[in-house]
Amino acid sequence: MKLVNKNQLKISSTLFDFINNEAIPGTNINSEEFWDNFSKVVHELAPINKKLIEKRETIQKEIDDWHKLRKGKQFDKTEYVNFLRSLNYLVEEKDDFKIETSNVDEEISTIAGPQLVVPVDNARYALNAANARWGSLYDALYGTDVIAGEKFKDYNADRAKKVIAYVRSFLDENFPLKTSSWNEITKIQIEENKLVLLINSKKDFLKNENQFIGFTGDKKSPISVLIKNNNLHIDIKIDPNTIVGKNDKAFISDVIVESALSTIIDNEDSVAAVDAEDKVKCYRNWLGLMKGDLEARFEKNGKKVLRKLNSDRVYNSKNGGEVTLHGRALLLNRNVGHLMRNPSVILKDSSEIPEGILDAFISNLCALHDFKNKKNSRTGSTYIVKPKMHGPEEVAFTNKLFEKVEETLKLKKYTIKVGIMDEERRTTVNLKECIREVKNRIVFINTGFLDRTGDEMHTSFEAGPMIFKGDMKKSKWLNAYENWNVDVGLACGFSGKAQIGKGMWAMPDQMSNMMQQKINHPKSGANCAWVPSPTAATLHSIHYHKVNVFNEQNEIKSRNKTNFEEILEIPKADRPNWQIEDINRELENNAQGILGYVVRWVDQGVGCSKVPDINNIGLMEDRATLRISSQHIANWLHHGICKPEQVLKIMKKMARIVDEQNKNDLNYNKMSEDFENSLAFSAACDLIFKGRIQPSGYTEPLLHETRLKKKISN
Repeated sequence: MKLVNKNQLKISSTLFDFINNEAIPGTNINSEEFWDNFSKVVHELAPINKKLIEKRETIQKEIDDWHKLRKGKQFDKTEYVNFLRSLNYLVEEKDDFKIETSNVDEEISTIAGPQLVVPVDNARYALNAANARWGSLYDALYGTDVIAGEKFKDYNADRAKKVIAYVRSFLDENFPLKTSSWNEITKIQIEENKLVLLINSKKDFLKNENQFIGFTGDKKSPISVLIKNNNLHIDIKIDPNTIVGKNDKAFISDVIVESALSTIIDNEDSVAAVDAEDKVKCYRNWLGLMKGDLEARFEKNGKKVLRKLNSDRVYNSKNGGEVTLHGRALLLNRNVGHLMRNPSVILKDSSEIPEGILDAFISNLCALHDFKNKKNSRTGSTYIVKPKMHGPEEVAFTNKLFEKVEETLKLKKYTIKVGIMDEERRTTVNLKECIREVKNRIVFINTGFLDRTGDEMHTSFEAGPMIFKGDMKKSKWLNAYENWNVDVGLACGFSGKAQIGKGMWAMPDQMSNMMQQKINHPKSGANCAWVPSPTAATLHSIHYHKVNVFNEQNEIKSRNKTNFEEILEIPKADRPNWQIEDINRELENNAQGILGYVVRWVDQGVGCSKVPDINNIGLMEDRATLRISSQHIANWLHHGICKPEQVLKIMKKMARIVDEQNKNDLNYNKMSEDFENSLAFSAACDLIFKGRIQPSGYTEPLLHETRLKKKISN
């Protein structure tokens, strides 16, 4: 790696050239001033960052020792809570307050809907996600198992009828007519600023005429009609010349729904970025999104495709004039956490730069371009989601970092907004005080079951063997954690100002199950919830028509606040007496997920994969899922539920299965042909056998180390 010496820093020339030649031009930033200020801030904050990581380990050792001393004794909850307070693991909760964040875009403050998460290193996926603000409900239903029966690539009249019936029922429920049904209408037109639904010659109207917003085309024969419910728009397309439209008695050819209101462009768990080359690829895609000129060229079904950002959508207002709607999701950038360092910048003490500091500077530098064209934020804000923070002190450090970035980039204070991912136990139990530290810039909190469970297991590693992974979702601590997050957010004034989010639906092929289960997220008071694809966003948007989240939040405010001590219920198995078959099945399921993900991460640099589980159900795997699976086996090994040779045998067995599942991938390297020399297999095993000593149970250190080795060997 070629390094450039600059202001006591050694900077990868790849990164240096990108910043000077691509990111800075077009802004009001002077490159010499930038590098001078950047160096000062990095050298000031890096030692603080290091101490925060060391404090995590100190606290963890104290907790481990506490459990070891009480091994075999009756667990005393009061003693445990007092101990955590003595460590300052539980901090004192101060007076009530309300957040004071200003200049927040409506997609975060006043509209509830799905939120996509997409890896930033894949331009095509990033563009798909940004454009997922609008999606065809017909296509989403036709191509998934929400509609029962065989799925077809081409038009099938019977399946199309089922789709249309589903959508008409949806319209009847959420946009009811005064006297009839959407199933009966034969023509749509506009008269005297009203939407008129004709049944032959008989006229009908919306019960709530305010739901009609606008149209395109002629009033007597509109091309599309725009309606709105719960702040979400729906565009009904009318075209008798399409195969769908000509078979519809009202000539409705499609129903386009407002879907992914916001998208997290991810630099963290779903990417494999280990050096300057990888980081610049991520930053370049983000820069393209902020400039609005990102493009991706690829072949699909034998045709060359150019993908770029969608334009805004313009309609005639029912009252005259125009209605312009944003054509893209509001984009948030998920930076990495405080733990990892990156070799793309070397400090004066020869240490690598904390990667979170680097991300904060470069992602916001790139976002300066959006202030001119407003392709993303219309309020002049940038949105950074910050993961894996442990407690208020680390949140305060993020606040300080953002202040320094704002000073360097000449931004008004609190321009940079922050999202706190409530996925570490020390943050959960101190959530109110975490929010207080960023009360002027907070726009987002969410729960993340997988990382949160990984931290739950690592924190209480010495307490005993953990329950089965599938049983975690039924455990007391998890339900309390989910409710606590909403309770605290609402108490701090999030409703109408900021997002309260819920976690990912990880089974992208099981949309029918998603439609049955994920409606519980808006019902829980969450005004956004994560989905794995644009199709899932389109389908999940239906839930936000059925549930008015802000009404739900008002009701939830009056319930009794969750007892945080329930969150401290440790999910250990008391006197486990499990059958060997059940243990092996659990080990195999974990092993398959670990191997299927790690082999693509290490060998191909793929940070997010759809990996079949033991029942051949495709699951979206990222580092969060890897953390829970590896920590689970490591915990069972530590407490003698299984033996090392047993685990290794299962790992080899599942490696052969994973190899077979990837046989059609021309870039795939089989692990089973040479276990001893397979870097991927070795890394997967290390995540388990060295899992006990990994910082907070995180998988990044081992993955990054192995991926760098792989890149060097290539």
